[in-house]
Amino acid sequence: MGDHKEQPLRVGAAVRRRRRALDLTLAVVAARSGLSVPFLSQIENDRARPSTSSLEKVADALRTTAVELLAAADPACSVDVVRADGSEPLPRPRARSLVRGHHQMHASEFTGDHDAGREFQYRNDQLMYVADGAVEIEAEGRAYRLGRGDTLYLTGGVRHRWRAAESDTRVIVVAVAEHIEAVRDRPRR
Repeated sequence: MGDHKEQPLRVGAAVRRRRRALDLTLAVVAARSGLSVPFLSQIENDRARPSTSSLEKVADALRTTAVELLAAADPACSVDVVRADGSEPLPRPRARSLVRGHHQMHASEFTGDHDAGREFQYRNDQLMYVADGAVEIEAEGRAYRLGRGDTLYLTGGVRHRWRAAESDTRVIVVAVAEHIEAVRDRPRR
C-alpha cells in the first residue's frame, strides 16, 4: 500500500534509448560488451533480465553505468519506498538499487562479493558505507580496508576498485547521478 511499484524493473527501453542516442548498432554493443546480439535484443525487448555482471558489461559498452541505466528505466517519484524483500533467501553476490527513477542521487546496496577486478570511475562524488563485513578498496595507488560502520568518500573522477573481504559483506554506495554536473574539472594534485 502506498509503494511506488510492485512489478520487477524493466531495463530494456533504457538500454535501447541509450544505444540509439549513441547511434550504435546491436552488433557494436555486442562487440564492446562480449555479449551476443540475440541476448542484447532480448534485453532491449524485456524478454531477458540481465544479471548484474551482464548489465555492467552493457553499461560499459554504452559508456554509462548500470545505476544510470536502472534509473532511466524507472520513472522518478517525489516520495518512494523501496522495500527489502525478505520473503526468500537472497542470492549472493547481489546488487539492488535503493533509489528508483531518474534522480539527482543514486544509492545501491551490494551484498557479498562482486567483480573485484573491475575498475570504476564515476563523474561525480560518491560515498561508500560498510553496513556489514569488510571491504578492501584500492584508489589512487593506495589500499584501504574498511570495516563495519566505516565510510570512504571518493571525489568524482577517482579510479578505484573494491572487493568484499568477508563473505557477509554489505556495502551501501551513494553517488551524485552521472547526468548532474556537480563537479567541474578540478586540478589534479
